[in-house]
Amino acid sequence: MTIGQLVLTRIHARRLREVYRSAGWPCQDVIEIELLAAGLLERVMAISGHEHVRVTDAGIAYLASAAQSNRSAFSAHEALVDKVAQTMLRDGRVVWKNLSLRAWLAPEADTAGRWTMTKPDVFSIRNSSVQAYLEPIVHEIKVSRGDLLGDLKRHDKRKAYLDVGGQCWYVLGSDARGRAIAEPDEIPAECGVMVWVDGKLVVARTAPKRPSMQLPFGVWMALAKATPVQGVFEGDDDFMDQAPLSG
Repeated sequence: MTIGQLVLTRIHARRLREVYRSAGWPCQDVIEIELLAAGLLERVMAISGHEHVRVTDAGIAYLASAAQSNRSAFSAHEALVDKVAQTMLRDGRVVWKNLSLRAWLAPEADTAGRWTMTKPDVFSIRNSSVQAYLEPIVHEIKVSRGDLLGDLKRHDKRKAYLDVGGQCWYVLGSDARGRAIAEPDEIPAECGVMVWVDGKLVVARTAPKRPSMQLPFGVWMALAKATPVQGVFEGDDDFMDQAPLSG
């Protein structure tokens, strides 16, 4: 949001919420100065002689608008997550959403190896009883360009995805004009790219295939404790929740 020449970000909205929930003690930093200049905060002198800040009516309106925008973005994200999950189900895979998995980050030149927790939007494996045929895949869904660009800076996050998944795909939503929020060449080469176009997933760049991997015991335990996504029934013969295991 832009007010005058000031560009307001999530940091400004977060500070406004913090002031609204608190006694309003001033921080006297740049964020507060910008909120005061935008008219979203005002300085108030208490009877005791102490100054505090208070959210103005304009600030309340800004917070309401930001909350609505956040809800819309969340709804769009969850809707696309569901679409990807159902597509993987139709491809005969067993699917989980928002599954917390333990991943190993291999050592690099200046960093020791370490374990980390990762939470892909969609994780799936083939419906197979043969370990070598499982082909684990991670799908990371992005509907906001700002969120995508921030995520692309998190090198360790992608490393974790590639540790638990043989392939990692970025699934890109569309902007208000119906265009993908990024070009395929903006996504790191180790990941595949899908875009949601005209109500279907389209492969923009295939994810590199890695050698067959054995799922670590920790991943098996997480899968055993979690509930897979159930299929949406679309007709008598069109779709089953989970296909039988196949070799």
